[in-house]
Amino acid sequence: MSAPDSIFVRACKSQLVERTPVWFMRQAGRYMPEYRAVRKKHSLLEICKRPELAAEITITAAEILQVDAAIIFADLLLPLEVMGLAFHFASGEGPVIEKPVRTASDIAQLTTNRAAELGYVSEAVAVVAKHFAGKVPVIGFCGAPFTLASYMIEGGGSRHYLHTKKMMYNSPAEWDELMRKLVAVTSEYSAAQLRAGADVIQIFDSWVGCLSIEDYRRYVLPHVTRMVKELQKTGAPIIYFGTDSATLLPSMNETAADVIGLDWRIPLDQGWNALDHRCAVQGNLDPVLLFADWKELQSRAKNILQLAAGRPGHIFNLGHGILPETPVENVKNLARLVQQYASNSESYSRSQHARSPHS
Repeated sequence: MSAPDSIFVRACKSQLVERTPVWFMRQAGRYMPEYRAVRKKHSLLEICKRPELAAEITITAAEILQVDAAIIFADLLLPLEVMGLAFHFASGEGPVIEKPVRTASDIAQLTTNRAAELGYVSEAVAVVAKHFAGKVPVIGFCGAPFTLASYMIEGGGSRHYLHTKKMMYNSPAEWDELMRKLVAVTSEYSAAQLRAGADVIQIFDSWVGCLSIEDYRRYVLPHVTRMVKELQKTGAPIIYFGTDSATLLPSMNETAADVIGLDWRIPLDQGWNALDHRCAVQGNLDPVLLFADWKELQSRAKNILQLAAGRPGHIFNLGHGILPETPVENVKNLARLVQQYASNSESYSRSQHARSPHS
């Protein structure tokens, strides 16, 4: 760990902190002119595979915004390549998997022994950790097994996840084998980031909200739980985030992740209640509110902080990633607002101790 005593890492562990830490998903991205300048010269995958470039983008964004954590610049789909699945980015369409995984034979051909080839991400993590020298913690990340599986099977993004669900329902043994392979690769990949100096891993389950509670519990929960438990052996806190996941929160809680990320569709206090306040929470401002006028943005951000009520274990973030057209000044000002907000965690702690057991 590069910054184990930072307020971000302590908040991930639900410890008392002097103020609410803040960082943003996709804080290094197209909305920043500095990032667009690098992208003019290099493709997305080229940046990911050159540690000095990925580190530079990570560091620049964290320093411009003055946030409480730096998330390594990488792409969710990188592990697919080392499993033998080629992909590319189509202009305006996002990722395209050249030969989707649809059969038992396709799954059998996926390799799980090449995760070390993703070492360029760990190298970038090491550069960032060294740069910040314990002053700013580093977040490593990976895609969750379900979200990566859905890309592999659909061949890209999807509205209905038809092929993914068909495999779950009609070929459950093959589905389990695919998930097992994904857990093996992403766990090794994430652990390498932690060894390189990352303080925390965030597992992104971007598309898990397409599932019913029953399907999530049967086809996803056992696999992601195994992954969380494996990564927690390192001693690092694990954040588990899904979008459109309000109905799934009680089930996601069973993964025992240290932090559950909340999207913007559920009020923060209701989301935390759905988790029985077992863990820390991260979130959960609608990213589009960064386009609102300052008065509205300020009001909505303060409302989230009030809903957290000073309870230890809140990390302020958006309910999903920063959008490409977002005004940079609004992101900077939001970070300042959160950092200057008077945390009630000390008074919360005192009030909890003062309560009688029967109150």
